[in-house]
Amino acid sequence: MEPETHQPSRGPQSQFQSGHEVPVQQQKKPGLQSQMDKPQPTSTQIPSEDQGYQTYKAAGKLQGKKAIITGGDSGIGRAIAILYAMEGASSLIAYLPEEEDDAQETKRRVAKAGQTCHLLAADLRTKENCKKVVDTALEKLGGIDILVNNAGTQTMLPDIQDLSEDQWESTFDTNIHPAFYLSKYTLPHLKSGSSIINCASVNPYIGRPDLLDYTASKGALVAFTRGLSNQQCSKGIRVNAVCPGPVWTPLIPATMTTEAIEQFSGTPMGRPGQPSEIATCFVFLASQDSSFISGQSLHANGGVVLNG
Repeated sequence: MEPETHQPSRGPQSQFQSGHEVPVQQQKKPGLQSQMDKPQPTSTQIPSEDQGYQTYKAAGKLQGKKAIITGGDSGIGRAIAILYAMEGASSLIAYLPEEEDDAQETKRRVAKAGQTCHLLAADLRTKENCKKVVDTALEKLGGIDILVNNAGTQTMLPDIQDLSEDQWESTFDTNIHPAFYLSKYTLPHLKSGSSIINCASVNPYIGRPDLLDYTASKGALVAFTRGLSNQQCSKGIRVNAVCPGPVWTPLIPATMTTEAIEQFSGTPMGRPGQPSEIATCFVFLASQDSSFISGQSLHANGGVVLNG
């Protein structure tokens, strides 16, 4: 379990700084945060000026808001749920049944922040389950202000000849189709000031070759973000994306090779990000601080300069 106080001299990311060995650990899909070895991903700690860590400082930016967060059991999704709670928002998180233990921990952490987190185990690869997520959120939360399409999957393969048709379809069924269904079913319940925020990736901007289906699906999500924003802007509903670079989440030991994990510090900053550093972007895009931003992709990627 992550520390929840200021760490002036050393934090989880310091183990990823240049010259430090990245821990090699592997899991089966979908990956559980509770089973990750050190360093544990952090949901609330962000870097401080003295190169240590401090607890995220909330300012009531989402007071009274209600959010759906997919993939909210661990990693980036967990961090979003907790920071949203610290900012005053309640949530419903969707996750796979095998991620129940991680989801319960997210619920505990949200409650510690003073808010409610409802749980729904559902495989979002069917539109029926996407509809169930929205219906359950309306029932449990009494409304929806924010939709976060965060759930995703990836599998490393070196060549298109190794990429099966089934895997290609399954990746799109996980990474892009639920964003369409959930947005379609949620939008009738949103109002001016509401937000849809999609978790895309740095990969469609750099064209990562060993994650071809993932890269393509995330590129589709960026395009979906832009088109949906142009549809909904006049209604006061903003649609944006966050495009993380390497981030230390359960998806990494569950889907990447040993060699890829060993090279995981490869950003201009010399380290991967933590879920908390991505979640702050989701707070910004859900709040009125970003009132003049829609159809955009926010690149939290450790300093990689892109043309997107």
